[in-house]
Amino acid sequence: MNSESVSIERQGRIAIVRLDRRDGRNALSMQVCRELTRAARSFDDDPDVSAVILTGTPEVFSMGADLRDEELKRSREARLAERRLAMQTGGRMCRAWEELEPLTIAAIEGWCIGGGAALVAACDLRVASDAATFYVPEIERGMNLSWGAVPRITRLVGPARAKRAVILAEKIRGAQALEWGLVDESCPPGGSFEAAMALAQRAASLPPVQIRMIKQAVNAAAFALDRAVSHADFDQFALAAASGDFAEGVNSFLEKRPPRYTGA
Repeated sequence: MNSESVSIERQGRIAIVRLDRRDGRNALSMQVCRELTRAARSFDDDPDVSAVILTGTPEVFSMGADLRDEELKRSREARLAERRLAMQTGGRMCRAWEELEPLTIAAIEGWCIGGGAALVAACDLRVASDAATFYVPEIERGMNLSWGAVPRITRLVGPARAKRAVILAEKIRGAQALEWGLVDESCPPGGSFEAAMALAQRAASLPPVQIRMIKQAVNAAAFALDRAVSHADFDQFALAAASGDFAEGVNSFLEKRPPRYTGA
């Protein structure tokens, strides 16, 4: 399955899924989220894949949700039932990647922002360049962080650092991300894909069924409460999206000016 923005390559038991919108931003429009969801689900009936590498371009993984996406703008004006479905698009994408049976490895260069950070948090392993930067700016845009990302990030870095990343919107560079546990391996700039491939090749050399069974067991133990604490995050996002602070956050970002929040 290949699309305009998402391509899949196979090398034996390894699959490579590459996000490239050819615009230097790799923003996650609703259409791109659906393409990434379909890419993940394309492996559901494939017993021969042991590892899936998810990567962006050599310059950027993703600049996050596409706030200029016309489909997203239309969804905000739709009736509640349609808005509620639209708000689940990103969460479905992350869940599809988390539920993949093969080992998933994100290879990250450059910026990994907002929805991009939510997506890589749904993978099993993350390899990042020393020059990569993770940034979750949703609160600065008057939003809450949804897509099931809060429990996933908290599980990786612990509650205090999760609050620094998600509430204070701190920018976390490669070495700090490794220290925090947000990534599992760091490498020189330009080396993330090669490092991810080394992990994938190791997985490909192991018994494929056992990989899937053990991953399932680990995830069952580690993720038991994730859905319980994030089951309504898309409804919370819809509520936040109806606030004046959301409109101010988005408009100030697009207009490149400091926001003026009032709690409205």
